[in-house]
Amino acid sequence: MNYEAIKIDQEDRVAIITLNRPEVLNALNFKLVTELDEAIGDIEGDDGIGAIVITGSGERAFSAGADIHENRELGDEEREAITAQRNEYTWRLATSSKPIIGAINGLCYGGGTVMATSMDMLVGCERTSFRFLAVNYGQMNATWSLPTMVGWPKAKELLYSGREVFAEEAYRIGLLNHMVPSGELMDKAVEVGASIAKNRVEGVANIKQMLLEHTGLSLEEQYRNEIGARSGRFRGLSVEEGFKDFLDRKGRKPRVS
Repeated sequence: MNYEAIKIDQEDRVAIITLNRPEVLNALNFKLVTELDEAIGDIEGDDGIGAIVITGSGERAFSAGADIHENRELGDEEREAITAQRNEYTWRLATSSKPIIGAINGLCYGGGTVMATSMDMLVGCERTSFRFLAVNYGQMNATWSLPTMVGWPKAKELLYSGREVFAEEAYRIGLLNHMVPSGELMDKAVEVGASIAKNRVEGVANIKQMLLEHTGLSLEEQYRNEIGARSGRFRGLSVEEGFKDFLDRKGRKPRVS
């Protein structure tokens, strides 16, 4: 499919999606979120891809958030339809069977933070910063996603204040999994993706599904669910299948020189 607001590349088994509206700091208009949603759906069905990296075009921004100019030009019904679409695409990001890594190459504000915290993990650099801006407009977002990354007390501080969170703090509080120099950002994000993609796709997908299902359950419920899933719907490979290469090597007769 030909996209206009995003670009898609692939490195080995890692898909790379670039938000491609640098002239407006990769603001999230209807076309961009629609194309991103469609791309994630297509990639989920591609057995040749085991992980996804999402980044922004240019050096200034991952995404400045919703496209305010587009929102001003829309009628109430159109605005509501676009808001519903945005809500759905962030849920697809959060529940995608393929793990998604955000390469946060610059500022990440407003709706950009909702996108970022919907992903599985984030990699940043010295240019990375976050602002959860909804509170400034009497609104709310990321209340369901941010606490899973940084915990309740810190999530409350960031969501209540709307203050800027720079790279060092973001890394320290766990909002960023890794922080590297900007010149190494994409290499690191792809490296993380590749370390995931080398594993069996269904195995990673099953683990992600269990983590999603466990949210809000007691520790014992999580424990029992995992045991049941391992022996039932998420049954893995047998020892012979999972360790075939190792067993083949051990079974070979020594070479005679």
